[in-house]
Amino acid sequence: MTTLIKTKHIDALHFEHELWRSEANFFADELKIYQKRLEYIAGKNNKEDVRKRIEHFQNQFIIQNLNLQDLNHEVKSHEKFLATFASEYPIAIDHQLFADHKIMTEKMETFKKLFGELKKEFNEFLVVWM
Repeated sequence: MTTLIKTKHIDALHFEHELWRSEANFFADELKIYQKRLEYIAGKNNKEDVRKRIEHFQNQFIIQNLNLQDLNHEVKSHEKFLATFASEYPIAIDHQLFADHKIMTEKMETFKKLFGELKKEFNEFLVVWM
């Protein structure tokens, strides 16, 4: 059985990159808001069980920020590759198809899923401690 590699035009790949960058910026802004909420709760509560949950969320927010940075780096690297190709082969670029960035798509989908789960968990925490 032959596996076909899905291909896309450079414009489609660039559009996905722009979309991912916008989403990543939105997620980063959300994390800043969540961090401020966490600081507010930390200032009002010094119970051990609340402190442990606060530390858990602080760690998760740090991890998600690092994940966003990694995703952004991958997108920028792929954009740079595409831009270099376009500058080196300007006539061929309109006719060239590139391998779909399936792994990057999967990473972004995984991030969004995990981030959604974290948001749900954090919002449940907020309901109790706000």
